[in-house]
Amino acid sequence: MIELRPFASHDTDWLVDRHGALYAEEEGFDETFPLLVREILGDFLAKQVPGRDQGWIAWDGETRVGSIFVVEDDAETAKLRLVLLEPGARGTGLAQRMLDTALDFARAAGYRRMRLWTHESHVAAGRLYARNHFHLVESEAKRSFGQDVVAQIWERKL
Repeated sequence: MIELRPFASHDTDWLVDRHGALYAEEEGFDETFPLLVREILGDFLAKQVPGRDQGWIAWDGETRVGSIFVVEDDAETAKLRLVLLEPGARGTGLAQRMLDTALDFARAAGYRRMRLWTHESHVAAGRLYARNHFHLVESEAKRSFGQDVVAQIWERKL
């Protein structure tokens, strides 16, 4: 049984390393991507407001297999961040379970909507978000992390 445990500071290096490795392998992202992940986690640890911000790490026994975070974007908007699934955990329903956990938390925290940033190339994630009533509200071609990407913003009401 995969368990979702609250993110702790000792999870930081794993999360940075896995984001860096998986996105380099699957998307060709350069070394600036894990630097961004480390910055996001540093901000989270420094500014986390209990009851408003939360991160979870998915554990399969003693092995980390995923992550998902909710942080305040503004008083009414939660931002979904750092969604990651190890390849072996994909297609198991874990992504839906993690998203349900994040949505439930955001509702309980009093947020009225949720936003997220991703890339068009993350097709499976886009299907997950669309299935869960997120709508694509912005799309922009740009160069990020050493690659030409189409950045996307998705949003939904809670």
